Amino acid sequence: MAGGKLRATGVLAPFGQRGFRFQWPADLATSWAFEMETIILGWYVLTETGSVTWLAIFGSLLLIGTLLSPMFGVMGDRVGHRRVLSAMRAWYAVLAAVLTLCAMTGLLSPWLVCGVAFLSGLVRPSDMGMRNALIAAGMPPPLLMGAMGIERMSADSARVIGALTGAGLVAFLGIGPAYLAVTAIYLCAFILTLQVDEPPPRAAQGVVMKTPWADLGDGIAYARATPPVLAALLLACLANFAAYPISGGLLPHVARDVYGLDRTGLGYLSASFAGGAMLGSLFISARGGGLPPARTMLAASLSWFLLLLVFARLTDPVLGGVVLALAGFVQSFCMVPLAVLLLRITLQEFRGRVMGLRMLAVYGLPVGLMLAGPLVGEIGFADAGALYAGFGALCTVAIALFWRAHLLPREVPANGLREG
Repeated sequence: MAGGKLRATGVLAPFGQRGFRFQWPADLATSWAFEMETIILGWYVLTETGSVTWLAIFGSLLLIGTLLSPMFGVMGDRVGHRRVLSAMRAWYAVLAAVLTLCAMTGLLSPWLVCGVAFLSGLVRPSDMGMRNALIAAGMPPPLLMGAMGIERMSADSARVIGALTGAGLVAFLGIGPAYLAVTAIYLCAFILTLQVDEPPPRAAQGVVMKTPWADLGDGIAYARATPPVLAALLLACLANFAAYPISGGLLPHVARDVYGLDRTGLGYLSASFAGGAMLGSLFISARGGGLPPARTMLAASLSWFLLLLVFARLTDPVLGGVVLALAGFVQSFCMVPLAVLLLRITLQEFRGRVMGLRMLAVYGLPVGLMLAGPLVGEIGFADAGALYAGFGALCTVAIALFWRAHLLPREVPANGLREG
C-alpha cells in the first residue's frame, strides 16, 4: 500500500471499488442465511420424517427454480442486476418471516417447510449468477480474479459460520428464535444490496430492446458458439450433479447414519468442507491472479472427484472431516477459475445471460440428489458415493480431451489474463 491507496495486486484491492464495499457484506449475509436455513430445515425434515428420500426432496426443492435462472439473467441485462438482486433478497426475507411465525405458533410441519422451500427455490438458484454479473459490471479486469476469490471465500466462510451457528441456535434457542435471526440477516442483505453502484442497464441507454425470449435465444446461441464457455458450463453442471450431493445434500445422512453424529456433528462436517474451500479461495484471492483459468479448473475438478471417492469409503468421522476439508480446498480451484473464465471470455452485453445459464447448471444438483436418495437406500452411501465420484472423474477427463484445443494450451484466451 502506497500513498494511502490499495495496490492493484493487493488482496484488498477490490474493496477500492465503492460498489464492492457494499456488495461484499450483502453477499456474505445472504450466503450466511442460506447455510443457516439449509442446516436448520434439513435437520428438521430428516428428524420429523426419518427419511433420506424426503431430505433429498427438500434439498431439491431449494434448487427447483434453476430452470428460471436464464430469465433472471435476461432481466438483469435489461433492467440492471442490482434491481433484480434486491428484489430476490426481499423475497427471501418475506419467506423467512413466514417460517418464523409458523415456528413460534406451533404450525410448522415438514409439508410447510417443503412448500416454503419450493417458493424460495424458484429464486434462490439465480442469486450467485446475479451477484457475479454485478461484480463484473463494476470491477476492472485486472482485479476480477481477486474479487471472485474474495466472493467465493465469503460464501465458503458463511458455510462454516452458518453451519455452526444454525446448528447451535436451534440447539440452544429452538427453531423459532433461530429463524428470527435468519430473517434479520436477509433484511440486512436487502438493504446493503440497494446501495451497490452499477452502470446503466441497456434499457436506460436508449438501446432498442428485443423481447425477453429473443434475448434469451441470443444468449444461448452465444454460449453454444463459444467453446470455452460451453465447456465451462458443462463442467459446472457435472460438479453439481456428481460432487455437491456427496459433500452437501447427503451430509445429514452421512452424519447420522454412517458416523452416528448429532446435528452438532453435522455442523462440524459441513464446516470442514467449507473451511477447506475458504482457505482455497483465500489463496486464490491473494496469489491466484496468474493461474490459467481453464487448466486450473480441469485439474482441480479431477482432484475433487478423486478425494470424494476416498471420502465415500470412509467410516471414521475425523478422517472424513479431513478429506472433506481437502475436497473443499480443491473445489475452490475449480469453481473460482470457472467463474472468472466465463466473465472474461463473455462479451459484456451477454454476461447476465451467460451467468444465468451458468446457474442453470445447478439443476444438476436436484437431479443428482433425487437419483442419489433411492440409490443410497438400495446400495448404501459408500457404493453410491463412489459411483458418483468415479463418474465425475471420467467426465472431467472427457471434457478436457474434447475441447483440448480451447482449454489446454497456455496461450488460448481461456487461460489468458485478457478480457474476451
